[in-house]
This record gives sequence, C-alpha cells and structure tokens, in this order.
Amino acid sequence: MTDPGARAADRLAQLAGLSAPGPGVTRLPFTEHHRAALDLLRGWMEGAGLQVRLDDAGTLIGRLDGPEGAPTFLMGSHQDSVREGGAYDGIMGVVLPLLALERLRAEGVRLPFTVEILAFADEEGVRFPTALLGPRALAGTVDMGVLDMQDADGVTLRAAMEGFGLHPDAIPGLARPPAGIIGYLETHIEQGPVLERAGQALGVVTAICGIERHPITVTGQTGHAGTLPMEGRRDALVGAAALVAEVHRLAQSTDGLLGTVGYLEVAPNAVNAVPREVRLTAEFRSADDAVRDGGGAALHRFAAALADRSGLGIDIRRSYAQPAQPCDAALSDRLETAIRDQGGAGLRLASGATHDASAMADLCPVAMLFVRCRDGLSHTPAEHADPADMGAAVTAIVAVLKGLAGARR
Repeated sequence: MTDPGARAADRLAQLAGLSAPGPGVTRLPFTEHHRAALDLLRGWMEGAGLQVRLDDAGTLIGRLDGPEGAPTFLMGSHQDSVREGGAYDGIMGVVLPLLALERLRAEGVRLPFTVEILAFADEEGVRFPTALLGPRALAGTVDMGVLDMQDADGVTLRAAMEGFGLHPDAIPGLARPPAGIIGYLETHIEQGPVLERAGQALGVVTAICGIERHPITVTGQTGHAGTLPMEGRRDALVGAAALVAEVHRLAQSTDGLLGTVGYLEVAPNAVNAVPREVRLTAEFRSADDAVRDGGGAALHRFAAALADRSGLGIDIRRSYAQPAQPCDAALSDRLETAIRDQGGAGLRLASGATHDASAMADLCPVAMLFVRCRDGLSHTPAEHADPADMGAAVTAIVAVLKGLAGARR
C-alpha cells in the first residue's frame, strides 16, 4: 500500500479498534487501550527507523536523529479520545507525520535537523479534570498539584501513571530548553465545516482561540405553578433564559466571538413548581482576546441590569480564562506554500478548540495544519477524514520539512 492517504486510513482503523466497548472510540489515558495504542505506534515508529521511548508524562516519542548538535523539530498530537468519539481527532496528527518521515526515508532524504514525533497521553481531559500534561511537561509549565486529581473511580492521576509504569515525580525534569527547538507542527481534523464549505482539503490555522467561562447562579422564589399569579413572579428560569439569549445575541452580533451555554441546572426542577434557582455556565471563545473579554464584560453588565429590573438575585463571575495563542507566522507561511503548491487555496482560519499546540507555544513556535472533516463533525463515531485529504496533508508535511531543511543548509 503506497498511497499515503490509504495507509493513513488503514492505520487509523487499526488504532480505532483499540477502544473500550461501545460506539466509536473510547481510549482514555493510562488504560489498557492506551497501552495497546502505544505498542502499535511504537512498532510503526521503529519500522520507520526512529528511536522510541516513553517519557514520564506518558508521551511516546519517536526520534529521528539529525547531525550531532542539530536542533529539533517537533510534530505530533494526542492519542486519547473522548467517550464514544471518532477515529481521527488527535491520533491522526501522530500517524500523518510518521508517514511523511517514511516518504522522506524512501526518497533518501536526510534532514539537517532532528525530528521527534510526539503522541501525547491526555489532551481531552475526560478521565481526569485536567489535560495537556504531556506538552506542559515539555514546556516546563506543569502544575504538579494535578497529580492528586481523581477520576470517577477515585483513582488519582499519580496512581494511574505509576500503574502505567511511569514516574510522575520526574516530570519537572522533562522540560526542554527552548534554544534547541525549531518549532512544533500539529496536524488535526478541523472539527468544523469551514474547509468543507470552501471546497478545500487543507487549511492553515491562524490562532487557537482563547476561552473564558462564567458560572452564573440565578435566584428567585418558588411557588405552586397553579396558584402563584404571573404578576410579581420571581422565576429564576425566566431570568436564566434571558441570559442564555443574551449570550447567543452577543456572539451573533460580534465578529469573531463564539458564545455557548452548555450547562444548566434547575431547582426544584418540578413540572408544577416555579423554578427557585438556576445554575448555568456561559462560555466565550475568540482568537482575539479583546473580543473575548468584551463579550464577558457585556454579559456581566446585562446580568446586573437584569437583576435590577427583575428582582432576581444573579451571581456571576469569571472562573476561567485562557488567552488566545497565535500561530507562528513563518511556519504558517510554509504551510500555506505547501498547500498552494498542491493547488489548494491555503485558506487560513482560527481554531475554536484547544489543542496540544496551545501548551507547546510556551516552549517554541507552533503551527497547525487543518484537514477537512466530513460534515464538520468531531467527537462522534461519525467523524471522518477522506484518505485523499490525508494524503494531501502528508505531502504538505513533507514539503514543510524539505523547506526547513533547505533553509538550514
């Protein structure tokens, strides 16, 4: 099988079988399915001539040495999935760079720098309430307190890692010196419909969106649904509905802003009782931190005005803020050239999802290559990338590596 897209599809199908029972792919970190995926990846990496090791953050590293003392270019993504997810999210970004190195090897190309392919253990944060441990370890930004976090069975992250044969106390020693790193390239399905609508197989990511979250508690007064007059009601859900609508309005009317209320909890949650309390969380995302901050501030002003006119108690605060991460201009330009050389438009677009690259940016310049996915679907068994598109991505990665090589000779 010489076609790289077909080879990618075959390998991803094999990896998809390494999953907990149920629909789609469920491969959580530091489990038997994680181990099986690493074993399969290790075999392919070694077959491509890479030296392979597992670091103490659970990152599988395949290394192709360049000349002595040469700097290192990093590529990769994560091997884990959400529950009942798809076969492409994350893991495709490990398989495609490896196929690119296999093509270079077949062509007899020797790069003037070292290349490492990274398969990170946990990007999704599904098993434990933390994520990005692998890239943060390399960047030297790990909060060691996360090792005490527990999964649903009460197993700590530390215990899970030790049971996997790792030494989590050694994580601080994994930090890399930035001076020895050229950059990091992550290849990922788009997880959205932009490329498909534009008729483009590949796109260049401009930035990874910043995220902020606002937990809100709306407090009113309960009463019997049949005896409490409409006039003077303090219905917490009516207030919450106004907030949900305002998040939607703000996002629709503000260029570059995404707004979502995905969590809602109503009390007493009875069909015949006026809601007394509603808890919800509003989330804003944008590639422009000023736009994101503006959306959050506007929601706080709306909440204060709503409380004044409705008599409801509204407690709102910002509990989480992650700044946007721009991608490196020079690496992104190389990606665009590689795409255009294949006849693509080199479309540029922001990522609304967080990726390992957002943590790697604390170590080195980062770039992201997006691959079109069918119907824009991700985190579902229906997730799909066409083999031809994956083959185009392999060709683009090869072109970037050759371009970097030419620039260093």
